[in-house]
Formats: sequence, structure tokens, C-alpha cells
Amino acid sequence: MEVKIGVQHAPREIVIESKQTPDEVESAVATALEGGSGPLSLVDEHGRRILVPADRVAYVEIGEQTTRKVGFGTL
Repeated sequence: MEVKIGVQHAPREIVIESKQTPDEVESAVATALEGGSGPLSLVDEHGRRILVPADRVAYVEIGEQTTRKVGFGTL
């Protein structure tokens, strides 16, 4: 699933592909924003951990599960 994180005072957003469910991502975001001082921590599909200061998060966009298409003529 694709997750986009907007960071204040940064010209580009952070885009990661994650194996976490939308509910897990939403829970992690809510927990980080409630505390305010800790980081938002997510894990991408390669097992790398992404940490963003919770007080700098502008928005989080949680996409749907994506399926990989194979071939040139796949619609």
C-alpha cells in the first residue's frame, strides 16, 4: 500500500510502499500525533524504518492496496 507523508517546511512529500494495513498505519499516525513529541514510525516493504517528527507532519495520505500488473498489454 502506498503512504504519502507531507512534512512542514519540506518541498517534497515522503512516499513509501508499506506492507502494513491501513488500520495499522492510521493507528501509528494517531498515536504519534497524540503524543506530539515522539516520531511517527512506519516500516516500508523492504523492512526499512521511516521516522518523521510528529510535530512536523502536515498530512498523511493512506492509499489502497496495489496489485502489480504483469505485461505490456495489461489493462
